Amino acid sequence: MQFQNLSSLYQFLDDICIKEQPSEHYSIADELFATSYIRGFITLAAAEYGDDTQTLTKCLGEDISEQIHTAKSELTPQDQFIIKQYWQELQKAFVS
Repeated sequence: MQFQNLSSLYQFLDDICIKEQPSEHYSIADELFATSYIRGFITLAAAEYGDDTQTLTKCLGEDISEQIHTAKSELTPQDQFIIKQYWQELQKAFVS
């Protein structure tokens, strides 16, 4: 999974939220929750690095991972699992 910049990642997350069929693993509500939750952390961390045209750097990805890990106590075990699964997939895009 590769994205040109932060804006294209946001578009990908938006597209997940507007589709009519859930994935094979999660309900639409779970996907909406996970993408919105993760997007919040991406937005907060990205504000320190630049605007929506910035590339997805490894450093940015590490900051987001740290924030998600720190906040995991606010989630139920099931939500922690869903967030972890989504973030592991998205994290692959933060390579440069």
